[in-house]
Amino acid sequence: MLPNAVTAAAPGLPVDLRRFSWTSRLTADYAHDFSRLAAFYNGNPADPSAWRDAIARTQRHGRARDGVAAVIAAQQHRRNAAAAAVTAAEQLRDPRTVAVVTGQQAGLFGGPLYTLLKAITTLRLAARVREEHHVPAVAIFWADGEDHDWEEVRSCCVLDAEAGLKAAALPPAAGGSRPVGRVTLDDAIHVALADLESALPLTQFTPQILDTLKRIYRPGVGMSAAFALLIEELLGPMGLVVYESSGPDTKPFVADLFAREIAMAGASARRASEAGARLEQAGYHAQVTPALGSLALFRLRDEREPIRVDGTMAVIGDDREPLADLEARARTEPAGFSPNVLLRPVVQDTLFPTVCYVGGPGETAYFAQLKDIYASFGVPMPLVHPRATLTLVDANTQKFLTRHDLPIETLRAQDESALNELLEAALPPAVESSLGEALRAIEDRLTAVAAAVVTVDPTLEGAARSTQGRMQDDLKKLHTKVVQAAKRKDDTLRRQFKHAQAQAFPGGAQQERVLGFVYFLNKYGPPLIERLCQEPPIDPGTHWVLTP
Repeated sequence: MLPNAVTAAAPGLPVDLRRFSWTSRLTADYAHDFSRLAAFYNGNPADPSAWRDAIARTQRHGRARDGVAAVIAAQQHRRNAAAAAVTAAEQLRDPRTVAVVTGQQAGLFGGPLYTLLKAITTLRLAARVREEHHVPAVAIFWADGEDHDWEEVRSCCVLDAEAGLKAAALPPAAGGSRPVGRVTLDDAIHVALADLESALPLTQFTPQILDTLKRIYRPGVGMSAAFALLIEELLGPMGLVVYESSGPDTKPFVADLFAREIAMAGASARRASEAGARLEQAGYHAQVTPALGSLALFRLRDEREPIRVDGTMAVIGDDREPLADLEARARTEPAGFSPNVLLRPVVQDTLFPTVCYVGGPGETAYFAQLKDIYASFGVPMPLVHPRATLTLVDANTQKFLTRHDLPIETLRAQDESALNELLEAALPPAVESSLGEALRAIEDRLTAVAAAVVTVDPTLEGAARSTQGRMQDDLKKLHTKVVQAAKRKDDTLRRQFKHAQAQAFPGGAQQERVLGFVYFLNKYGPPLIERLCQEPPIDPGTHWVLTP
């Protein structure tokens, strides 16, 4: 896809996830104290014996392996998939084969960096399973085209040449809940591509990556189809199997599952709510709060319509239908239904021999509410492995962080408090010591004055204390002015700080959640993917600051 380049790899900086204020207790304990959460999951991904058990469970469970493999083969043929991906997909016919699966909504131009990290973590775990457990293992990427959150997927953010945050975007939806997989790109994609081209800093990789995006994202192509093709072109040569979920071809294989969900009349929502309550009692948070009496299914027409239960009736918008009739229709017309967040993992693991799912923090959390739902359908619940998490910075930023021993999380605040601390540390010792001595002297002398004046008139103590406060405030203001003068004098340090801040937390948000991965491919080229397939370590609990 892109020309090769030679880059020197600098060592990464490991950061304990627990240092980040946005890391939930569940995420922290999942990585560092799994025993506290063991009852909510089906094994610890850090335990080799859990992998052996998961492999055995998965291999014992019957599936429509040939049928699913045929659907994937047809999709790959339409996309002209790489030989490595085709070979990997064919392995799904083998009853010994297991899969490591991840998935993501069909984001514009591939979506944020974490999408790439999920796919690469999946590839690396599948390779580990093959090496350590000596079974065929396939990495699968579920390109989710049935989600209807258009606002979340319609834009792609990058940094321009001045490190300003820029967005290339498609127009907002006119309303409704239309699945992304049913959105066909129109001429607005030309505007989004032009905005991306104007924002991306020009590198040796820019022309070819733009050519690739313009070839894939064009009027008349489905949003989900374009997303799947881009992921496949990037990682299919490494054996990643991309499955586009928005098509109807695999729905017959889960028709019975849909019918059972209807027959259980809201039991999945109840089970998820009960698990959420147990999580909260244990001191964690419930990631999913389903409406009781709702089905874990949507009716799928042009839009996704939620279904709720009212006695023996299903209520869909203004329509009412006997649950028995809806159940029968699910068996004969399964393409007319779509799973919600509670049922989609079970659908996935009915289709694929999933031994492990790779997810982000939110997905890891909602799996904690699914164990009883898996059991109710008789589908083995897989292990859950957190995706790799990292921040990509250039060599100058990594040197800046290392030289000043600056924790990366201090860059998140969109102010200069951390910079001020650096400048204060860099002030001449005489400045800090003299100002400190002056403050202490004021404290000592004015305390003595206050004690003395009360012998003359007790009401004068307040005046003495006010005088002390004003003098201390004046000295603090002087200190601030000294720091500001240091900023003006040491503009280099300020520029380095701002450069690091813009890279690590664009707009004050986590880089991997904001910047599209095309930004990094434009900056670093194919060696970035090659390196991420080798390092950093993918074991949970550590965030890496990496320089490609």
